[in-house]
Amino acid sequence: MKRFVILVVGIIVAILLIFFLYRYYFVFGRGTKAGELNFFVQKGYIWKTYEGKLIQSGFKPQNLGGVQSNEFQFSVTDERVARQLMSASGKSLELHYKEYLGALPWRGYSTFIVDSVISVTDPNTGQKMPF
Repeated sequence: MKRFVILVVGIIVAILLIFFLYRYYFVFGRGTKAGELNFFVQKGYIWKTYEGKLIQSGFKPQNLGGVQSNEFQFSVTDERVARQLMSASGKSLELHYKEYLGALPWRGYSTFIVDSVISVTDPNTGQKMPF
């Protein structure tokens, strides 16, 4: 009987571990987004995470009769990428991101994690900026 209980508990723990890994560490999708960086901040009480918002061109209906801009909210875990984004506020960016199924507090508030900056363009001159 004791062996059976240990086996059942082991199977339950293994299933919970597989579910946790799939939900929070499996990369569901990869892609790029382009737009103007609205804000980028570091915040949090226990885990300081980098959070940002990219405003994309175009509009989408908020509800029947309303209009709202397309916003892409994201988190950043890499310090190097965070420094690049801190210096690019108000510029047009193209970002590469990974999408996860769930957010973790030490990784950020969003399920979209930006892992690299593809390009930075000054909207006034239209020239790509070095970063």
